[in-house]
Amino acid sequence: MARTIGLCRTRGEFLLGFSPKRRKPSTTLLWGVSSRQNSRTPSLVALKDGDAADRSAGRFEHETLAVVLQVRDRTLHCLLWQRAQEPFAEFWALPGGALSQTERLGSSLSRHLATKVDLTDVGFLEQLETRSDVDRDPRERVIATAYIALVATDLNPTIPSDTAWYAVDELPTMAFDHASIIQSGRERLRAKLTYTNVGYALVPLTFTIAELRCVYEACLGHEVSSTNLQRVLLRREIIESTASVAPSSAIGGRPATIYRFRDRTLRVTDPFAAFRPPARSVHAT
Repeated sequence: MARTIGLCRTRGEFLLGFSPKRRKPSTTLLWGVSSRQNSRTPSLVALKDGDAADRSAGRFEHETLAVVLQVRDRTLHCLLWQRAQEPFAEFWALPGGALSQTERLGSSLSRHLATKVDLTDVGFLEQLETRSDVDRDPRERVIATAYIALVATDLNPTIPSDTAWYAVDELPTMAFDHASIIQSGRERLRAKLTYTNVGYALVPLTFTIAELRCVYEACLGHEVSSTNLQRVLLRREIIESTASVAPSSAIGGRPATIYRFRDRTLRVTDPFAAFRPPARSVHAT
């Protein structure tokens, strides 16, 4: 007896259906892959044709979240808002919300940032990761796609009363898995500072090397030499000097040169380089 084979893909899963040409109930095999990236264990689930409930079982809520980072008072901060409802009432969370059926991910995130935390001036926005752990939300399964957003140091956006900036190293009690997502955002930022010009989104249009060094130190988590930072960024043609100098300080001295980033869009400058912490000397005991 002849058979037809159909192959389709829906929401990251493959459906391989075998059905005879006669009009009899057929069985569809669902080939699923665990949400954990390191797992390749397949599972087979039998679904009967016409069972709408089973066919829709793989559809989940999807939300977008933003890890908004800014260097404030020489410390890397993240923008958070306090939940008013359960679960995790009065806990702190990343700004974001549900993805509507007619929205793209980026559009959804921009809408939530504008309506929930009144943030519209973002210098850099990039998709960070997708979380799909089954039990990340106690109510039901929710897939979350997180973005990293960067705000320059010279901006002080007006935020609602239930929203606040918190140092990444001193986070309050967080809801869901948001503390872990923030750490992922910080690691992404640290990595991108070593091989791209993403620093342009963290500083004003013009700055001194000392001001830029403070931003790099806050993001990287270790001391940075002003001389080495200037040399590396000039050699990679990331920054350039302007004709201006900073006003002299009260103690006098040579006025500092004003610099700017050559590009205000993301550019890979050295995919194999990294700003590493200073080596620790080892003393014999």
